[in-house]
Amino acid sequence: MRVTNAVASRKRRKRVLLATKGFRLRRSKLYRYAADALDHGRQYAYRDRRNRKRDFRRLWQIRINAAARAAGMSYSRFIEGLKAAKVDLNRKALADLAATDTVAFTELVKRAQDGLKAKAA
Repeated sequence: MRVTNAVASRKRRKRVLLATKGFRLRRSKLYRYAADALDHGRQYAYRDRRNRKRDFRRLWQIRINAAARAAGMSYSRFIEGLKAAKVDLNRKALADLAATDTVAFTELVKRAQDGLKAKAA
């Protein structure tokens, strides 16, 4: 008697086709192309979960730099001054303050300048 494994094969193929729902053309209809598209999509998702962290950190640095330069200070000197002043805020919080609360960010710039002066002395 020949064993075909039909139930398991159908279940596997159906799972792939359900996962590719919304893909375009044959990538959502035909198992062969859908499985390939799903593999690629999952590789991109895995890679980009890591890249997202990198991209957001870059965005925060750009926002902080723009606000710090508007206050007359470069990004690197600003961060150095905050560390010298023992201000422990991450870049996400700093970027949020730079974008939404200019008064608080200006106060942080003053703190950073004081920290740089204390460090030099």
